[in-house]
Amino acid sequence: MRKTRPIYLVIILLLAGCQNKNESITQTNAIMKNTKYKNLEVNGINIAYREAGNPEKPTIVLLHGFPSSSHQYRKVLNQLSDEYHLIAPDYPGFGNSDYPLPENYAYTFDNLAKTIDAFLTKKGLNSYAIMIQDYGSPVGFRIARAHPERITAIINQNGNAYEEGLGEGWKEIRALWENRNEETEKALMPTFTLEALKWQYTHGTRNAENVNPDTWNLDYVNLSKPNAHQISLDLFYDYQNNVKLYPTWQKYLRENQPPLLIVWGKNDAFFPESGAAAFKKDVKNIDYNIFDTGHFALEEDGDEIIEKIRVFMKNVLKKAS
Repeated sequence: MRKTRPIYLVIILLLAGCQNKNESITQTNAIMKNTKYKNLEVNGINIAYREAGNPEKPTIVLLHGFPSSSHQYRKVLNQLSDEYHLIAPDYPGFGNSDYPLPENYAYTFDNLAKTIDAFLTKKGLNSYAIMIQDYGSPVGFRIARAHPERITAIINQNGNAYEEGLGEGWKEIRALWENRNEETEKALMPTFTLEALKWQYTHGTRNAENVNPDTWNLDYVNLSKPNAHQISLDLFYDYQNNVKLYPTWQKYLRENQPPLLIVWGKNDAFFPESGAAAFKKDVKNIDYNIFDTGHFALEEDGDEIIEKIRVFMKNVLKKAS
């Protein structure tokens, strides 16, 4: 015969559950208050961005990758806003920013960087560290080369700048570079499926259950917007111009020696660990950290990476003072 719990015990358990739930909601609301969701018009384009922290404190600009948006930096925004001013914009054609038609806005990395540079200038930022990941690298290095005096440090989470850092994941895109046509574009269309987006977040992780599924589901929504596939194909094709610029970015590193923090997921199919090691050729002093995870290392190792950022930035500011 099944035993039943006394009614008073059931009531106690229910009350305890409500209390824990309310505590959880309170904690979540407290965290979310750290981040504001804003918009700024830049040359006729609405740029959505997340901002957290006191603007009078040192600024870190967070530059996202593909297929993500400023959403990928939610942990950084929440956890570092006590000591830093954080800005995370969505590029045109990404996240909550405008998706202008390709005939009205050239989807090249030169143009993305130009827009984000104008955004930062309009925000009145003239001194900041940059955190780069994936597409954030070509955007960030263009801005750094244009304004080396503004860059206080670089935090690099799988943001490539060397040919040896291009992994097996580039096979189909290299075919597009060789000959852009209906066939080579069609070969890339599976990239935009929900299954493929999930793979980008979970491949190379120690445990896929560590990754919040909201990430790939949100990206799938954004990639389902009108023109989103065409925008991505244009940027895939233009990425070859980033490779051509790698020597100039390496020269920037050699000549300016920016403080550099490497926090790299070594199991990245697109940018393997060899891309992280290559920075040692051009930067003398690197805080070098490799994590046993994939392309979006913040998802699985966010707490440890964020603590690395906190310590790194404190050392940068101490040396600068």
